[in-house]
Amino acid sequence: MYGFNTVSLDQKGRLAIPAKYRTTFIQKNETQIVITKDPQYPSLKIYPQSQWLEISSKLESLQGLDPIVRNLQWTILGNASVTEFDPKGRMLVLIPSELRKYAELINEKQISLVGMGNKFEIWNVSNWEMRQTGGSLATEILDVVLPESIKSMSF
Repeated sequence: MYGFNTVSLDQKGRLAIPAKYRTTFIQKNETQIVITKDPQYPSLKIYPQSQWLEISSKLESLQGLDPIVRNLQWTILGNASVTEFDPKGRMLVLIPSELRKYAELINEKQISLVGMGNKFEIWNVSNWEMRQTGGSLATEILDVVLPESIKSMSF
């Protein structure tokens, strides 16, 4: 699942995953996805269920007494929204309003959907364009020193 797509967001906050990704979901028998906050940028992550199970179990196993780890657990696990969908159908995915607000997608008609291999990222089009040209966003978090326990994890 690679590539950049500009997709429509309907009035209810739903997006349709482009048909070119359908085969991947069907081959892997994926019928659930998880949408959650990106801990670093004002964007969202969409994980197929199988990928989410790996990430969530790793995050759950980390020591929650470390404040950085705990904050990542709250951000990623605590904001996760599980959605059922039919990969043979329209593949409509509802983005909960709190997550749309976090990613600055409220009142947006077009959003950026970025295929990152094993997951997607969802961005406000302006924010995505800003990051692509090297600009920084007021709400990004780049100065956190990660504990060793999570440096090797891929979110």
